Amino acid sequence: MLSLVDVDLGYNQQIILPKVNLSFKENEHVAILGPSGVGKTTLLHHLYQQLAEQTCLCSQAQGLVDNLSIYHNVFIGGLARYSRWYNLANLLLPFNKPQQQIAAICQQLELTVPLQQKVSELSGGQRQRVALARALFQQQSVFMGDEPFSALDPLMGLRLLNLIKQTHQSVICVLHDAELALANFDRIIVISDGKVVLDDKAGQLSLAHLSQHYALADSPKHAVA
Repeated sequence: MLSLVDVDLGYNQQIILPKVNLSFKENEHVAILGPSGVGKTTLLHHLYQQLAEQTCLCSQAQGLVDNLSIYHNVFIGGLARYSRWYNLANLLLPFNKPQQQIAAICQQLELTVPLQQKVSELSGGQRQRVALARALFQQQSVFMGDEPFSALDPLMGLRLLNLIKQTHQSVICVLHDAELALANFDRIIVISDGKVVLDDKAGQLSLAHLSQHYALADSPKHAVA
């Protein structure tokens, strides 16, 4: 699906990850782990830029519009599928078909708040699920997420991860929960000290293996922010 060969990654002319060599296959579930500030998000955003036409991105920043409703925030994910006039009319008077589609997605995400409610009135976990709903509404084959379950309780996070895996061919996520990554992903990439220090099948790894590369105990539940 994508190969990086000696690629320097960074921003504002500052290289964060030099000479990255990684390949990503279709139908693969990949978790990216590592300490805070080592370039996990930088790597994810580069991957998204390379695969944007087939990928939906649920970023850590979320990018929600506070004064718009849940419905309109989710619909933003599908703007490219419709004409400018359709999108304008839908903003003023939402159409039935996308309302039904978005309601179904929100139900799958266990988001039971009325679609007309403003995002500014939601809790952190509800906002995160709105961001996930917008990504799902894009109807892409690849899902990329930057800690997309960090505001959810572990059981709900697991249920929604399984939903994402069922509805996308490939999944690439930056995660803070090493246990979640080991139990539910095919492959683990660990970034530390400005380089990729581990890239292996999850089934061949354990928390002990991961702890050799970064301090799992620095955060609760073996999390790395």
